[in-house]
Amino acid sequence: MTYTPAAERYDRMVYRRCANSGLKLPVVSFGLWHNFGEKTPHNIKRDMCRTAFDHGITHFDLANNYGPPAGSAEEAFGEILSNDFRGYRDELIISSKAGYDMWAGPYGEWGSRKYMIASCDQSLKRLGLRYVDIFYSHRFDPDTPLEETMGALDYIVRSGRALYIGISSYNSERTREAVAILKDLGTPCLIHQPSYNMLNRWIERDGLKDTLKDLGVGSIAFTPLAQGLLSNRYLFGIPDGSRATKDSSLDANVITNEMVAALQGLNTIAQSRGQTLAQMAISWVLRDSGITTALIGASNPAQIVDCAGAAQNLEFTTSELTEIDKFANDKDLNLWANSSEGV
Repeated sequence: MTYTPAAERYDRMVYRRCANSGLKLPVVSFGLWHNFGEKTPHNIKRDMCRTAFDHGITHFDLANNYGPPAGSAEEAFGEILSNDFRGYRDELIISSKAGYDMWAGPYGEWGSRKYMIASCDQSLKRLGLRYVDIFYSHRFDPDTPLEETMGALDYIVRSGRALYIGISSYNSERTREAVAILKDLGTPCLIHQPSYNMLNRWIERDGLKDTLKDLGVGSIAFTPLAQGLLSNRYLFGIPDGSRATKDSSLDANVITNEMVAALQGLNTIAQSRGQTLAQMAISWVLRDSGITTALIGASNPAQIVDCAGAAQNLEFTTSELTEIDKFANDKDLNLWANSSEGV
């Protein structure tokens, strides 16, 4: 059956301008990461993308290594673009990245010009696109001159392979260096993608959040739900079949009695706001203009509907923020041991 998106989709979502650019992003974006590989049936992947778009989520975020196996998420989304989203390309923001290991030999990862451009071309082929809207340096390469990596991004835009460029997981110092290089090249940095949530606040300690405001660079926070911790799944410990039992991206050792008590306290605050814990966690990330959009993952359409609902209540009182900090402050409570801090 031919897919027709919901007519009211744009009424369901809030859109924010990405820093000093002319581009607006939905406050909730959809990341096609671990649950978009070959083990997930294609009909579920298709239904998740349709549901996201029906709720005004126009931004779909990928990377060359997403799947698993690497590349399979882009291939799957390429099929969805061709069969389900045909005719809607100009209503979508599609991003991809390069930086992690993709193929054998010395040219298959990190930030060399050789790797960045080759990887971008491979991503475009898998997606079936002439260009992506945003292309990222997925991680800082300590062994490649930053001028080379940023020069490759500049070339990717100038050659028509991408409309905008971004960086991911760079700390404040490296971000300032990268943004300055890109400014001199004439291709400004649109956006930064760091990890950020109630339990992982490294971008505040590092000063990155303030740096992005100062530089006029947008931001898209990944893991706003702390790999699912900030949902209703772990309110009573580790359930069977959860990510903590089968996915190395969430360390089961993090889910201590202290953690469970903190999650229950946060859930009580969320209920008083008329939100689920996941919705409040996303709203917290978006509580000020310092974050443009929150990047969610999902394993089924219902989770996307829940997360998209966060857009309906983005305001917090001072007392609510104070109460949240009693339960979720990574510096004071040390609840999140595996923070992905920039380098």
